[in-house]
Amino acid sequence: MSYAPLPGFWASATQDERDACYDNNRAVPDSAALIEARNAAAASFRATHAGHLGLAYGPNERNVWDLFPAARADAPCLVFIHGGYWQRNRREDFCAFMAGAHAHGWAAALPGYSLAPDATLTQIVAEIIAALDWLQENGPKHGIAGRVIVSGWSAGGHLAAMALGHPLVSAGLAISGIYELAPIRETYLNEKLHLTETELAALSPMRLPMVPKPLAIAYGTKETRELIRHSRDFHAARAAAHCPGPLIPVPNADHFRILHALESPQGALMRAALDLLAA
Repeated sequence: MSYAPLPGFWASATQDERDACYDNNRAVPDSAALIEARNAAAASFRATHAGHLGLAYGPNERNVWDLFPAARADAPCLVFIHGGYWQRNRREDFCAFMAGAHAHGWAAALPGYSLAPDATLTQIVAEIIAALDWLQENGPKHGIAGRVIVSGWSAGGHLAAMALGHPLVSAGLAISGIYELAPIRETYLNEKLHLTETELAALSPMRLPMVPKPLAIAYGTKETRELIRHSRDFHAARAAAHCPGPLIPVPNADHFRILHALESPQGALMRAALDLLAA
């Protein structure tokens, strides 16, 4: 399978055109209102599920888990890694999207991680692996001992793909992710990331051996063309390597509204998570 790390239009694109391909706030006119509603819903969810929050897994300020156990310790657990292009957002503001998992009797767990420029992407990926190490050892003490699906949105989709090979993980759900870092280095996002050639090679899931565990790859049909391309290309590469997992285009979903399909118990992404463990 031939593969080019940069899209075909990249050479003739202006800097603003390149930046726009990865500027989700610009692409969704009401993104500020959606973010405000998301954060308010998360604050309410946390207030009613306050038993296992702020559990440190490492030495840094953001090396913290929020755990939401199910009624049964052996229930499946949906790990959700937040996005923000590895340089913004926080775990606390995404927990309301776990309502779908809870409705099906699942546990949920959200790790925090250090952000660029305080941490390199190499360090961020290492923190996610360390977080899963901690959950493997300590999850049962907090009522989480079932099979784990690692999921993530946007930059979290990239981190979920990077974490798929962890021994704790049974399957993955990558939502609106970034799977090749070369274009990122040529946009405004690299002002804080400072990506190196070594990181492009070592941290781009498209360039790494494909992990043969099931991985559902999802994107919204109203996302930017670059995010759509990332998901399609990564799924095609995994299919060529005979790795299981569906490609899920969520109709009429933009970069922010796509998470409603995870929050709803009958949403396309929650159904995909259920199917991953049923396979």
